[in-house]
Amino acid sequence: MFNLRRYFLLDPSVTFLNHGSFGACPRPVFQAYQRWQCELERQPVEFLGRRFTDLMSAARAALGNYLGTAADNLVFTSNVTVSLNIVARSLDLGPADEVLSTDHEYGALDRTWRFLAKERGFRYINQPIPTPLPSLGEGTGVRAFVDELWKGVTPRTRVIFLSHITSPTALLFPVEAVVRRARAEGIITVIDGAHAPGQVPLRLDELGADFYGGNLHKWLCAPKGAGFLYARPEVQRLLKPLVVSWGYESEMPGPSQFVDHHEWTGTRDIAAFLAVPDAIRFQEEHDWPKVRAACHDLVVEAQERICALTRRPPISGFGNGGTTGGPGLQMAAAPLPDSVDLAALKTRLYDEHRIEVPLIAWNGRKLIRVSVQGYNTRRDVDALVEEALKQLL
Repeated sequence: MFNLRRYFLLDPSVTFLNHGSFGACPRPVFQAYQRWQCELERQPVEFLGRRFTDLMSAARAALGNYLGTAADNLVFTSNVTVSLNIVARSLDLGPADEVLSTDHEYGALDRTWRFLAKERGFRYINQPIPTPLPSLGEGTGVRAFVDELWKGVTPRTRVIFLSHITSPTALLFPVEAVVRRARAEGIITVIDGAHAPGQVPLRLDELGADFYGGNLHKWLCAPKGAGFLYARPEVQRLLKPLVVSWGYESEMPGPSQFVDHHEWTGTRDIAAFLAVPDAIRFQEEHDWPKVRAACHDLVVEAQERICALTRRPPISGFGNGGTTGGPGLQMAAAPLPDSVDLAALKTRLYDEHRIEVPLIAWNGRKLIRVSVQGYNTRRDVDALVEEALKQLL
């Protein structure tokens, strides 16, 4: 197992198994972030007034190369919630329309769509996706997932919104197959990729989703406040700026109206965006495919041990042939006994054992979601299972 703990600023007294919530930034990347902040403060007018466009363009170019798309198909945002609020608020939806999603979606985006549905009169539908998922490494498993989702499609379905990797259940959804079928049927696709960049390979142009929002502060290990919105060139015209500023009527329009309308929102600290190339470089220099593989093996072990302890079946299969959530994922959810008081257990895990791990109530079930990053070792899993859960459960 790789042990990259020395590169991270995490409190050594805490067993940190919650990279999936807010990530953690390696020292070299954090130092680059701080250098950019210092440079901004030395000459703010020079930095934001004269250098902004070129600096952001270079950072987007590095990100585009990493994500398999052109720089001008991307804009930086602070997180996926902002990215997909831009999309959801821009789409012309009304009482005759439906937005189809699943019952595994992240609460903030569920709230976004419900808010807009109430305001505009369209229907927001959460189609149940039963667990355990079939092996998505097999064609039959992918077809079964898509068929289950399509039970919610009607002639009124205008948009399909779903996660690439789910937050509460840590499952990899076959978004490629969903996007292909939706495109064939003229349905817009909006993908929540909060947990994907840095955890699974991404080639956005090949994926073909209309809109894709991603976080870079999670599994790519960029500084907090680094996210992005991708839009296919053919649909960029549908988007309206969430914040209207100078770029909306730019006197010197750039190569992309999408970038012009969304990149400049007034005075803000752009250091997190400018440090994204450093995060990409850090992972390249540390052979991240091998790190991810070792992390996946450890999270599979963690899930197996928790399920053995609770005598409850997993919500996803084990191993690399269909998944713990998905091939290569570094995050897995395991069921807890129905009798568990989640709030009390979370408090005791942290106060008595100094373990940071999320406990989640989902669809009437109680789950523990374990994340494993390059700074984790088997000792962390032992602390959770042997020293904490065996005692507290």
